[in-house]
Amino acid sequence: MENSILPTKSKPPFPNLFKQHHQNHQFQSLPNPTKPPHFPTKSPKLALQSPNNKVQLKQAVTALDAVARRKSKVSPETYVSLLQSCIDLDSIELGRQFHARIGLVDSVGCFVETKLVAMYVKCGDLKSARQVFDEMRERNLFTYTTMIGGYSRELRHWEILELFGGMVDEGVVPDEFLMPKIVRACANVGNLEMGELVHSFGIRSGLIGASVQVGNSLLSMYAKCGELRLARKLFEKMDEKDGVSWNSIISGHCQFGMDEEALRLFHQMQDQGVQPGLVTWNILIASHSQCGKCKLAMELKEEMKRCGIVPDVVTWTSMISGFTKNNKSNQALGLFRDMLMEGIEPNAMTIASATTACVSLKTLKKGKELHSVGIKIGAIGDVLVGNSLIELYSKCGDLEAAQRAFDLILEKDVFTWNSMIGGFAQAGFCGKAYDVFMKMLDSGVLPNVITWNTMISGYIRNGDEDHAMDLFGKMEEQGAVKRNTASWNLLIAGLLQHERKDKALAILRQMQASGVLLNSITLLSVLPACANLIARKKVKEIHCCVIRRKLESDVSVTNSLIDTYAKAGDMTCARSIFVTLCTKDVISWNSLMNGYGVHGSPDITLDLFDHMKSLGVRPNRGTFACVLLAHSLAGMVDEGKQTFSCMSEEYHISPGLEHYSAMVDLLGRSGRHGEAAKFIDEMNLEPDFSVWNALLRASRIHGNIGLAIHSAENLIAIEPQNIIVRRLLTQLYDLDGRTVDSPTKRNPRKRNVATKIIGCSWTEVKNEVHSFMTGDQSMPYSASLYAQLDSISREIKTMKPDSHKAEICIDEEDKEEICGVHSEKLAIAFALINSPDSVHCIRVIKNFRMCGDCHRNSKLVSLLRGREIYVHDSKTLHHFKDGRCSCRDYW
Repeated sequence: MENSILPTKSKPPFPNLFKQHHQNHQFQSLPNPTKPPHFPTKSPKLALQSPNNKVQLKQAVTALDAVARRKSKVSPETYVSLLQSCIDLDSIELGRQFHARIGLVDSVGCFVETKLVAMYVKCGDLKSARQVFDEMRERNLFTYTTMIGGYSRELRHWEILELFGGMVDEGVVPDEFLMPKIVRACANVGNLEMGELVHSFGIRSGLIGASVQVGNSLLSMYAKCGELRLARKLFEKMDEKDGVSWNSIISGHCQFGMDEEALRLFHQMQDQGVQPGLVTWNILIASHSQCGKCKLAMELKEEMKRCGIVPDVVTWTSMISGFTKNNKSNQALGLFRDMLMEGIEPNAMTIASATTACVSLKTLKKGKELHSVGIKIGAIGDVLVGNSLIELYSKCGDLEAAQRAFDLILEKDVFTWNSMIGGFAQAGFCGKAYDVFMKMLDSGVLPNVITWNTMISGYIRNGDEDHAMDLFGKMEEQGAVKRNTASWNLLIAGLLQHERKDKALAILRQMQASGVLLNSITLLSVLPACANLIARKKVKEIHCCVIRRKLESDVSVTNSLIDTYAKAGDMTCARSIFVTLCTKDVISWNSLMNGYGVHGSPDITLDLFDHMKSLGVRPNRGTFACVLLAHSLAGMVDEGKQTFSCMSEEYHISPGLEHYSAMVDLLGRSGRHGEAAKFIDEMNLEPDFSVWNALLRASRIHGNIGLAIHSAENLIAIEPQNIIVRRLLTQLYDLDGRTVDSPTKRNPRKRNVATKIIGCSWTEVKNEVHSFMTGDQSMPYSASLYAQLDSISREIKTMKPDSHKAEICIDEEDKEEICGVHSEKLAIAFALINSPDSVHCIRVIKNFRMCGDCHRNSKLVSLLRGREIYVHDSKTLHHFKDGRCSCRDYW
């Protein structure tokens, strides 16, 4: 029947590894006196042929000694009866004593030795059983069945396969009861090759087809080893199928996420007259709930009840676990209540799954109720329940309760320790986390990579870089635990969180040098650190890593690349990535639209928006922020207002502060600063820094000093320690003729709040980053630098000046007459001198907002020298080209 599935061989080549696996096993020697000369088989009768208690067994030992003194023999039947009594009474010690007297047995043959093996196996001494087995001169099917049965109960699957190899060598053919144990051993060790050999042997021996149990075990083996095609082929050729057969093939399809096919087989099973039992229903319900098809799982449970089968604790637990796993925690807890209402008592797994639902919801009250149920059913010492309770209390901030739950677990596993360490580390108690870590070492439970990563994460998140780096170093040296990608990722992300970009990028280089593969999390952490004008080459390097690691299909990574290239001033690369994307989500569109927006190309942004809608991609909050910015840049006030309205009316998206800020910018840029101020007053949300800053920018550029002061006062109320805002407010008061002690000033301070702050700029020339400070003349190349600046100044004087604007002259740093030449001018001059003519772009980063004079200077330099100049100041990305700026002189 199954001959077409596997090729048959005359003798399957069982690898020597099964014999080598045990060749070093050393067994303790057992009493085995030299056998006396053969006596007549007639043996004297013993007073107790079948003892039924240990006292009688001891009397039997005495009786055997009396036989020995008479130099007589006992019959094999008597000896076997005594060994059976040892099995029945679970008396290994008396069994050993009978073993020591085996020489008294008349004609010690395979039957007697097999019984001796059985006695050791069933009394739990597999080592002694194996020694007797190995010393047997002849072994039969029953002997092998006994030995394999013992190994099967102890889950020693490799030994089973080794014994099967011995059976083949000795010509002993397994029967239909032994074959399933051998096949299950293949499945449990995942040895498909050996499973195929066993299948082939079963075909030749005639077992396949004669026993549905053997076929079922093969089905299960192929499914567990990932060969669903072979399992299906075997299933279809089986002459006889029972409920177990159907369960095996249905379970196999569920295991591989083929739920629809599993459901089709389920209905086919019923059509063929095999009624599904509780196990079948549970297989389907568990599979559907685990893979997120929770509604269908509920429908199956109801159908199960209509068929007269009552859901048991396994049914409910699998559903609770599946719902929790798929972020349906409220429904999971509802199922737990329904389960109790139907009188089903939960087990430890049920409590653990329901508690995990409470963890995700952070509902401490419900978690405590589950804790009480766990106590009631006696499951509180269970490690699964204890671990879930530790996680619950830790994440809900009750570390004392977490510690109590931790202390109640007698047999702590590595997850128990990790949960407690993680609880303290996440709460910022790194010292206590370290104490638990040291206790873990003393307990004998070895920390794994998660333990070390948890400790590193705790220290780096709390700003203790030194301890984090120390643990990172000790991880492999002292902990003998290999760092994984997550270990490096945690360190990089933590350093970036604390603005240690250079250190984070240095760790990234070490990670690459160590041969550790970057994953999407690494890239998503590090790309934002490269989102600046002088890191463009680093972005390209990371892009190459994405290609090498074949992560282009990860849409979150490609979206981040688009955004980073845009912020690094390379819209060509950003657009090319977008065009080649197989799958574009709304973030992909937003990233590109925002890039064109900050580069001063609102028309392209609006075209992309129209194209996106035509493809059926639904815009989100970020999309509308990009579109409003584009309307602002293009001066399309009415269209911007209409977009703002349709957010809530057409798309049911409530505007956020980023949208209100964009609307203030839209109105302010078009000169409607009064309307912008009124718009702020009528906002549904409390204005934040970005909203008032947009109004300050509008009032400054359009010369409304009163509104500028009003904006700055609101900004200082939000951020009292912001030294730049305080400086601007001081300048505004001076321009308005107000004294520092004016009652209109909301937060009076001494006049010297405008502490001197120094501008700094950076540019990259010939793969090296150079920094420049405002007014600095101590540089070794300052003479040539200032000569270049003089040359540029003379050329600019011949140019037609900008038309006069009503702009209020307030800047974040002092004027050049006071502090010297501003840093961005020095950086641009240096780049002009040192970059070859082939380098068409100059890229500069500045820590403060450009002043009006530097902005005009940069526009004219781009025209006079034919270079594109990118300057990213604290407010805006400026792209100067042919005497124009992408910001359209509004920044």
